[in-house]
Amino acid sequence: MALLSGIVLSQTLGHPFPFFNRRAIPLLLQLSIIGLGFGINLYDAAEVGKEGFWLTVITIVATLGVGWLAGKWLKLNKNISLLIAVGTAICGGSAIAAISPIVDAKEEEMTMALGTVFVLNAIALIIFPIFGHAFELSQSQFGVWSAIAIHDTSSVVGAAQTFGHEALKIATTVKLGRALWIVPLSLVIAIALKKDKKVKFPYFILLFVVAMTFNTFSTQVHSIGTWIVPVAKKGMTLTLFLIGTGLSLSSIKMVGTKPLLLGIGLWLLIAVVSLALIIYTSL
Repeated sequence: MALLSGIVLSQTLGHPFPFFNRRAIPLLLQLSIIGLGFGINLYDAAEVGKEGFWLTVITIVATLGVGWLAGKWLKLNKNISLLIAVGTAICGGSAIAAISPIVDAKEEEMTMALGTVFVLNAIALIIFPIFGHAFELSQSQFGVWSAIAIHDTSSVVGAAQTFGHEALKIATTVKLGRALWIVPLSLVIAIALKKDKKVKFPYFILLFVVAMTFNTFSTQVHSIGTWIVPVAKKGMTLTLFLIGTGLSLSSIKMVGTKPLLLGIGLWLLIAVVSLALIIYTSL
């Protein structure tokens, strides 16, 4: 409802402060994620991360490889193909923002990649819980699946939150572990392209781990976490509303057919393959 309300506002009155929106979304998202850490046990998170590690590796490698081949087949700009593939494989807009300066991506290339990922994120947020119930996935299975197959962390958390509290904890942990892959991938791309660029490290993920550590070993912090976590969930809901206000018909039209086809194809690949592996390996 938050996402749809934002979209309705965007299509009717429009967002009066678009610059504020772009700055507020990442900050609010990161603070909300850190807040969710106060409701997660560190040992449980480590176990979940271990279980989802190989699935993460397989899907990242497969998505990047297929994205490169499909981009050549569609005769897409190399930067756009790479940005969409990285955004699908790892963590959506955050990955695109991290890779863009390394490959010297133009603003219109970033816009196309971000627009593609954004549209698919909005769809995933709504339909993933429906498919999760249809396939009778457990809380654990849905948490891993949403973390693997949905692009942005905000939409992962939003979809998992509607499915259940356990799914939310697992999805957040697996997704943030997945997001860390942007660091080595950025280094590999920089070396391959012989670019001397600085790679940004997502420090808020370390703060998320710190929050889990305090929640696990400090009784006082654990008791405080009972009110921090609900506030963090509300913050995530507000983030989704702000994301919705950024979606406009012009941004959708700007994406174009070929980038959208590549994005949909990669998204379906990672969603179907990861779901099959989760169901048939009882992950």
